[in-house]
This record gives sequence, C-alpha cells and structure tokens, in this order.
Amino acid sequence: MVTTLCIKELLWMMGGAIEKVKCEHKVLSELDSACGDGDHGTTMLRATNQLEKVMTAHQSDNLQGLLSDMGWTVLGIDGGATGPLLGSFFTGMSESVAGKQTLDTEALTAMFEAGLNALKKQTKAQVGDKTLMDALVPAVAALRAGAEANKEILQILREAAAAAQEGAYSTKNLKARFGRAKYLGDRTLGHQDPGATSISLMFQGFYDGLSTKWEL
Repeated sequence: MVTTLCIKELLWMMGGAIEKVKCEHKVLSELDSACGDGDHGTTMLRATNQLEKVMTAHQSDNLQGLLSDMGWTVLGIDGGATGPLLGSFFTGMSESVAGKQTLDTEALTAMFEAGLNALKKQTKAQVGDKTLMDALVPAVAALRAGAEANKEILQILREAAAAAQEGAYSTKNLKARFGRAKYLGDRTLGHQDPGATSISLMFQGFYDGLSTKWEL
C-alpha cells in the first residue's frame, strides 16, 4: 500500500506521464488537425522532452525545486497556450509542496489542487468549454473525493485517471469555446479535444508510472 511519496516516487509519476504523452503524441496531433493547427502533439513532445531533461538533471530531494524547474522549463515552449498553461500547472503545484520532503494522500491532493488553481488564473475556460479543463477538473475532484474517503495513493490516482479519461471523451459532444476551434462552431462536434486528451494521458501516466515501479 502506497501511503506517502518522496522525490523518487514523484519522479516515477512524472516519468510515467512523460512516457505516455510521448507514445501518443501523433494521436494528439491527429486530434488537433480536426479543429486546430495539428501541432498539439509536436508541442507536447517538445514539452515532455524538456521535462525529461529537468528530471534527469535533478539531484536533490527538493520536491518544490523539481516542480518549479519543470514549470519554468515548459512556460516558454512554442505552440500557443500549451506552454503557459502547463507551466502554470507545475509552478502552482510547486508552491504547495514548499518545505515538504514527503507527500501523503492529502498533500498530494492539495498539490494538484494548487496546480489547477494556478492554471485557472491563466484561462477563463471551464468544464463544458471543450478544453483541458474538461479532464483536469474532474481528475482533481476525484483526488479530493478519494483523499476525504481515506483511500491510498494508488487508488486515488487510478480514480483520477478514470475521471480524466471520461472527461476527455465527453468533449466529443461539446462545441469549442476557446482557441481557433471556437470559430468552427458545430463542426467541432464529434471531435475529442486534444488538450483534454493530453491531461487524460498524463493522469494515466501518473498512475502507471507509480504502480509499475512500486510493484517491482
């Protein structure tokens, strides 16, 4: 049973997310080509490559330092709003773990909530707008529900991944209200949002990265 995380386990989680996104980056670009520029996958690939370098170079047990470095690294990634949004997410999480060397279920949940709150300062998008928020908001809500039910970390990550996936799928039935896609109106119906899909992949990776390594 996983009850607390330290830097090693956090790196496993982040590494799992990076691997998942890198493996599916072509799918992300295909999704984006339906209603956007078709470059979301390549943007996410650049972002994950940079994040991987940060993780490889990180030599301390400083959780805040790792997440802060990850955030600032992706802030400047070319590719529309992806860099600023992801960067805000990671830097927001970093502020939540200041002074901590381990994370229990509550602290991990609070970390993701802080990331979401930081991201909300960068966009007015809400659930139902066909954006990454359609996956991220339910994922974080699932973490909070699991923490309040005293569930262990792997379980709440699995439930968050399921919530993110469901949220990403739901965007097929939504009209885009942000980005270039908003000008297409009803033509965006039937297409899954690439940003929400990226978040879904990341949360699946968080779970896979931790569960696979923890079981070894």
